[in-house]
Amino acid sequence: MSNVRANRVAEQMKKELGEILGQKIKDPRVGFVTVTAVEVTGDLQQATVFISVFGDEEEKANTLAGLAKATGFIRSEIGKRIRLRKTPEILFQFDHSIEYGNRIETLLDEINDNQE
Repeated sequence: MSNVRANRVAEQMKKELGEILGQKIKDPRVGFVTVTAVEVTGDLQQATVFISVFGDEEEKANTLAGLAKATGFIRSEIGKRIRLRKTPEILFQFDHSIEYGNRIETLLDEINDNQE
């Protein structure tokens, strides 16, 4: 039962984080960020936020630094928007699945080009 609740909280957090990152964060280091997924532990104490950033490695590092600096503000905003006894601790990580999918697609295109 707690797994269902954790999934609901994760989906709500994903929605709210998208709005917060798009509208409330004014840090110039935080560029174009997309929240791809949120995983919340069963006890709702920790949340891992997977993000995708448009740009090169330097921009990604700057974005992660900006998000780390704004974590307290983001957590307080989440606490205001979602009614929970305790707001989960937030950890940001890069989501490499999009890059991985693009790499697979490139390899498949190369294979198809070689067969023709």
